[in-house]
Amino acid sequence: MAKYIRWIFLTMLPTIVNAQGLPKDSAGKVPQDTVLRGTSRSLKQVTVSAGAFEASDKAKGASLTPMDALTVAGNNGDLSQALRSLPGVQQIGEQEGLFVRGGTSDETKQFIDGTLFKYPNYPAVPGIPQGARINPFLFKGILFSSGGYSALYGQAMSSALILESVDLPEKSSASLYLFPSNQGAGLQHLAKDNRSSYGLGFNYSNQSLYNSLVPHIPDYFLGPAYVEGNANFRIKTGRTGMLKVYTVWSHSAVGMYNPDIDSAGLRSGYQVKGDNFYTNLSYRNSFGEHWKMETGLAYSYNKMNTIRSLVDEAKNMVVLPELPFLAKNASSNIGSDFAQARVVFTRFLPGAQAIRFGAEHFYTKDKGYTNDSAIALTDQLSAAFAEGDIYIARNVAAKAGFRLEHTSLLKQWSLAPRLSIGWRLSEESQLNLAYGIFYQEPLNDFLYHNRTLSLSQAAHYVLNYTRRAHNRFFRVEAYYKTYDHLVRLLPQSVSNGNGYAKGVELFFRDKKTFKNMDYWVTYTFLDTKRGYLNFPMELKPGFASPHTMTIAVKKFFPDISTGVNVSYALAAGRPYYDIRFNNGWQLYDQGTTKPYSVVNLHLSHLVSLFPKWKHKDFSGFALGVNNLLGTKQVFGYNYSYNGQHRVPIMLPSSRTYFVGFFMTLGIDRTDDFINNNL
Repeated sequence: MAKYIRWIFLTMLPTIVNAQGLPKDSAGKVPQDTVLRGTSRSLKQVTVSAGAFEASDKAKGASLTPMDALTVAGNNGDLSQALRSLPGVQQIGEQEGLFVRGGTSDETKQFIDGTLFKYPNYPAVPGIPQGARINPFLFKGILFSSGGYSALYGQAMSSALILESVDLPEKSSASLYLFPSNQGAGLQHLAKDNRSSYGLGFNYSNQSLYNSLVPHIPDYFLGPAYVEGNANFRIKTGRTGMLKVYTVWSHSAVGMYNPDIDSAGLRSGYQVKGDNFYTNLSYRNSFGEHWKMETGLAYSYNKMNTIRSLVDEAKNMVVLPELPFLAKNASSNIGSDFAQARVVFTRFLPGAQAIRFGAEHFYTKDKGYTNDSAIALTDQLSAAFAEGDIYIARNVAAKAGFRLEHTSLLKQWSLAPRLSIGWRLSEESQLNLAYGIFYQEPLNDFLYHNRTLSLSQAAHYVLNYTRRAHNRFFRVEAYYKTYDHLVRLLPQSVSNGNGYAKGVELFFRDKKTFKNMDYWVTYTFLDTKRGYLNFPMELKPGFASPHTMTIAVKKFFPDISTGVNVSYALAAGRPYYDIRFNNGWQLYDQGTTKPYSVVNLHLSHLVSLFPKWKHKDFSGFALGVNNLLGTKQVFGYNYSYNGQHRVPIMLPSSRTYFVGFFMTLGIDRTDDFINNNL
């Protein structure tokens, strides 16, 4: 429930205006520094955009803004879930993260002002997706690339979510919200000279009360509880410089029991406590008319303490010496340090062309234990990259580059070429091509035990056609991907897995036909197979549905200041398997789940409780239901050790409800909410 309340609150944070528009000075003018020039991906009339969905003012009306994405019904206040309304993303209800075009969630990475945000979600809980740690409205630009992305980014084999933070807030403001299971407060202070600002925020949620009112499948004995505090500082340095610092700290605790699948009277316990600290410092400046520099420093510390247990009905621990019960009492406690330093130089050339080049270094150190075994891992990954915006002809532009990396842990070099070409066919339509090689290190869970693994690799081939006119946007995109050197378990891990993914995606958005209504429709066809992990042969991954369709509708009624948002997602069944080790991995059972079908409904009503105050409030009521029809979703099955029993993986509860009230002081958000909600 708190996630939905948080959604209400997030939509009202003081950064809304900046999320929707370019930062303005006190006179309401857009500062003419290098921000606009440096972030533009347009070469005259051609925009190189194969494989990408951009959400910013630069693409407003043609794609999605942060408000667009976060007001999609059913997004749960999580940017990753909001982006599931875009083509190419699977409808995964039992895990967090983005599963894009046949890729797993760890193959999609998030970047904040160029630096990697390594732990975007709270620690994973089996069968229950966990929310995001960061406020999506801190960003004025969201670029979601589902393939063929820039050489400036790496270590993401399937997709990149590139986030650009806001500079300065429009005005000073404060906000407060109180709910039975969620409380929070925040402020943003803008200096009188409009050259610096700082902000603070605090959020706390505990789901115990909500879970006692709405029955859930797990029997929670701890939380779920989440605490988050954040702070930011921004200052202009000179005419074109901007320094920004953002930091967030969070803690979570979740503990639950489920019936043990291998016995009749025992229960399996799972408890996870997580602590995370993340800070990001970015600085950019221009040198003369032709040079621009962007730097970034990031550090994060993540600690995750996990305990698995087997208990009886009285919740007493049960220890049995035989399999499979022997492995059901386990624990791990791992601390992870991560740091990154990055610098990018841009040289602007005549004819709207440019060259970018730079380097970055990643430091990773994990230390802790799993059961009785100590683990330790240190990796130094260095990268250099270069990329050019090239104007080939009047209506043809290209973005070509390469990325060179070296990892000390694997003692391996990699060279990844990237190329995108845009061909403007008319004032309203364009054809785009993209190709690239993308490398990624195996998960640390594998590297703890085997340092002889090699980099996994994917090759992307993307072709798309777009047409935008009269507040309508249409995109069709086809792609083909190959995977090599995926991790396989035999049972020892080796890097000889492979696979492929191919498909076609459609996207249509219309803000014109119906008054005060915005809607979009997507369709995704996916054909993919992989030979990896414990698959005895190439199989369709359990997260891959061949057909997915989403519809999002947002209608606002100005006369009564009320908005209605509805979303519908339909996906064909996903494959499931019973794979066990018996002189090698053997496939004992397989099947396909029933189709996924979900309708979500959100309503909001705007009011002002103190219209005569000097600082008029912006308030409102909101309520919503996810999975309105209560359909029984099955995402797969868990099998018993001997394969004689299986348990469906389902939603913790058939429906999820929220109702809330919000208030912001200092800035009247009514017009912004109405205009940007449509």
